[in-house]
Amino acid sequence: MEFKNKTVLITGASRGIGKAIALRLGAAGANIVIAAKSTTEDERLGGTIFSTAAEVEAAGGRALALYCDIRDEKLIQEVMEKTESAFGGLDVVINNASAISLSGTEKTEPKRFDLMFDINVRGTFLVTKYAYPLLKKSANAHILTLSPPLNFDMKWFKPHVAYTLSKYNMSLLSAAWAEEFRKDGIASNSLWPATLIATAAVKNLLGGEKLFQVSRKPDIIADAVFYIVKKDAKSFTGNHLIDEDFLRAEGISDLTAYSINPGGPLQADLFL
Repeated sequence: MEFKNKTVLITGASRGIGKAIALRLGAAGANIVIAAKSTTEDERLGGTIFSTAAEVEAAGGRALALYCDIRDEKLIQEVMEKTESAFGGLDVVINNASAISLSGTEKTEPKRFDLMFDINVRGTFLVTKYAYPLLKKSANAHILTLSPPLNFDMKWFKPHVAYTLSKYNMSLLSAAWAEEFRKDGIASNSLWPATLIATAAVKNLLGGEKLFQVSRKPDIIADAVFYIVKKDAKSFTGNHLIDEDFLRAEGISDLTAYSINPGGPLQADLFL
């Protein structure tokens, strides 16, 4: 129970990577705040904040399911107030919620552009802004943002410039917070997968079953998060981490079990 009495807030944790992180840290004894929009189940995507909370508690953690659209400043503030009321504080923020549209300039509708920037950039900023007063009180506070290392090869801008800009803005925020919050002993790092991760979004939005089968399970991200947020926040900060590289540095060399098809080919993720 390495995370007993530690409180972790995860945005977008009703399914996929966010849910996997919630279950991993919940099983380690953490209090998990599930801040997401899904209160009723979508058959294509699966999962709600309530079903994830039930699974976290079954795994040994305590859970607080809170409806939160991170485009809404008031809802974010309420999440922080309810988190402090329920658990007495906050130790870790996982900026996981994100919107994606792999479209070029001509085919990126204004509403889709706005959605990506409202969630990926503004939402990530506001969640961290309102978490900051609570994180300052933690003995080992971490902010972890799921965004890529900064790679300015134009091949990542040409096909989907709006999405690329939104994700790189998340990474820039992460790097900036490492410096801004260093005085408070709050770590800020980013994490990105080396390969596609098998989520409903990959299956339904990106490439169907074919891409799903050349992906890794969300567990690889969850395990990386587990080891990252255990580290000393005062010294382990300002990193743009890749899941497999980080895990190997932690002594986990055999990553076969994370693959949907162990031993089969893997599709590299974007931005690498």
